[in-house]
Amino acid sequence: MTSRYASLTREQLAVLLPELLLIGQLIDRSGMAWCISAFGREGMQEVAIEEWMASSPIYTRRMQKALRYEGDDVITIFKGLQLDIGAPPQFMDFRYTVHDRWNGEFHLDHCGALMDVEPMGPDFVKGMCHDIEDPTFDATAVATNAHAQVRPIHRPPRMPAERNPHCAWTVKIDPAYPPVSESEGCVALQSSKAALTVLDDIDASDDGQSDYSGELMADFDFSAYSHSALVRMADEVCLQMQLLNLGFLRAVQARTDAAAAEEIATKQLVGIAGVAAERIRAALDLPADEVGALRVLELHPLLNPAAYVAASFGEGLTVTPGPAHEDGGWITLVGPDRIAPLQAAVRAVDPHLDVQVTAASRVEPAETWTAYVERRGEPAAEASEVAVTRFSTGTSFQFQPRKSIPISVV
Repeated sequence: MTSRYASLTREQLAVLLPELLLIGQLIDRSGMAWCISAFGREGMQEVAIEEWMASSPIYTRRMQKALRYEGDDVITIFKGLQLDIGAPPQFMDFRYTVHDRWNGEFHLDHCGALMDVEPMGPDFVKGMCHDIEDPTFDATAVATNAHAQVRPIHRPPRMPAERNPHCAWTVKIDPAYPPVSESEGCVALQSSKAALTVLDDIDASDDGQSDYSGELMADFDFSAYSHSALVRMADEVCLQMQLLNLGFLRAVQARTDAAAAEEIATKQLVGIAGVAAERIRAALDLPADEVGALRVLELHPLLNPAAYVAASFGEGLTVTPGPAHEDGGWITLVGPDRIAPLQAAVRAVDPHLDVQVTAASRVEPAETWTAYVERRGEPAAEASEVAVTRFSTGTSFQFQPRKSIPISVV
C-alpha cells in the first residue's frame, strides 16, 4: 500500500513532520476538556495515564525498528523521545545530557504543556507533572529497557514562579531496579490492527539519511533524511496518533456507557480535526479552496496511514472498510450521519466550505461512503470543539529553524 505522504516532496515532508508530532500532542488538548466535564479532574488524569501507558511502548518500538536505532540504553530512549507525539520538537523543548550508556539527564527549556495548564492552577500542574508524568515516563522507557527509571530533579509547580528550565529529570538504567511491566491497556493494544500495521521499508539507496543508527543529535534534523525515510516517519507518527486514540477510547469506555463514550470521542475528534487541518494547510501553503481542502483531508491523521485507513481520493474522498474499522478507531466516528469531523477539517481551510456525504450503494459494504467538498455562500462558525482545543498554545505555535549538533558523552 503506497503511502499518501509519498506524493509530497522531501522538503515538504521535512516541514510537515514536526507539525504531525505537534498535532499528536494536541489530541489531549482536544479530548481532556470533555473528560474533565464527564469524570472530573482526577478521572481525566486517569484517562491520560492509561492512554499513554497503553500506546507509547508500542509506537516507540515501531519507530526504533523503522529507523534502526533499537537498543537498551539511555541514548535509545532519548532518540525515541525526539520522534514521539508526547514530546514534539520545540513545543516540548527537551535538552539531553548523556553521562554514559546507562546514565543521562534531560530538561525542558520550554514546556508547552505546562504553559497550557499553569493558568488552571497548581492542582492541574501537579496532576500533569507528577501524577501523569511519573507512570508515563517509565512506560515510555520500558519500550527500551524494563530497568530504566526516569526521576525528577525538579519539576512544577515552579518555585520561584518563573523558574527555568521548566523541569529536569534523570534517566538511569540499572539491573538492580525492579523491572517495569507493560500496562493492561498496552497488552490489549498489542493485538490491534494499528499495532500490527505493516509499512513499506525505507529505501536505503534514496538520497539522504535513511536511519538514526548514528550519533544522538541535540535536535532531530528532518531535512537530513531521505524522502523514503520521511514518508515512513510520517506514517509512523500517524499510527502513534491512532494508537493513542485507541488507548483513549479504551479508557473512556471503561468509565461510562457506550453512548456517552462515543459522544466524548467524537468531540475529541472534531476538535483535533479542525486544528490539524488548519496547521497542515498553513505548513504546506495549500490553497484555501475545495481542491486544497481535499488535499488536506488526504494528508490528515484521521485518514492515515493508507495501510491502516482504507480510502481513495479523486473528485471526493471515498472510505471503505479496513483495519481502522476493525479496531473501532477514529474513522468509525465519521460517515453519512456523522459529518462534524469532516466539516471541522474543511472549514479550517475556509469557513465557507462544507461536505456532502453520500451513503453506500446496495452493492457496497455498509461502511463505504463518499464525501465531496462544497462551497457555501455564508461562512460557518467555528465548531465549539475546535474552539476548546485552541485553549492550547500549541494551536498557534511556530517552529523556528535550528542547526542540530551531535551530543557528546559528558
